[in-house]
Amino acid sequence: MSSSTVGVATSNNSFSGSLASPCCTNNSKDSMEDLVALKISLLGDYHIGKTSFLTKYVGKEKGEEGFSITGLNHMDKTLCVRGARISYNIWEVEGDVSHIPVACKDSVAMLFMFDLTSRCTLNSVISWYQQARKWNQTAIPVLIGTKFDDFAQLPLDVQWTIALQTRAYAKALNATLFFSSSTYNINVNKIFKFITAKIFNLPWTLERNLTIGEPIIDY
Repeated sequence: MSSSTVGVATSNNSFSGSLASPCCTNNSKDSMEDLVALKISLLGDYHIGKTSFLTKYVGKEKGEEGFSITGLNHMDKTLCVRGARISYNIWEVEGDVSHIPVACKDSVAMLFMFDLTSRCTLNSVISWYQQARKWNQTAIPVLIGTKFDDFAQLPLDVQWTIALQTRAYAKALNATLFFSSSTYNINVNKIFKFITAKIFNLPWTLERNLTIGEPIIDY
């Protein structure tokens, strides 16, 4: 995405263009009270790249607050949207469905993740979705295929078959679909830009990409 596109992330974690002003770094009590906290859930089977995805977005070097308890991982990411300070409280369920209630209640978005090279993790998405919707019927659903860099090494006919099945799942869940790679930072930031634009009704256009061999985006 070119630097002229509205919503491109800058190094200070704000959005460029008309969406936001630079982030305020004031740590005063009033500044903290102005912070809007929004919860996002990451769901999916074990070992599909959820933690790598989360770490890539939050950024290890940023020193953001976070904690882990058995079965759950939590990190925060703060950014500015049109002068408002937003904190995304991101809750990752490591793979145990018993933690879904804690992770999903009051979330504004739920990210259902699977490994593009593992069909069984895609098949599990329906169960994750059904369990999550018991606790949250309003959150924005996003379907994310991880490890696109490995997936891109598969034969094109295999990629086509998996892409077709994945798009069908996304349609069934009424979810926007992204293929991503944490290793090469493919679509990681774009997914959160999409969520931000949806939550705050911002004028940011997501471009569909259905080309086999490229990181698919469908809605």
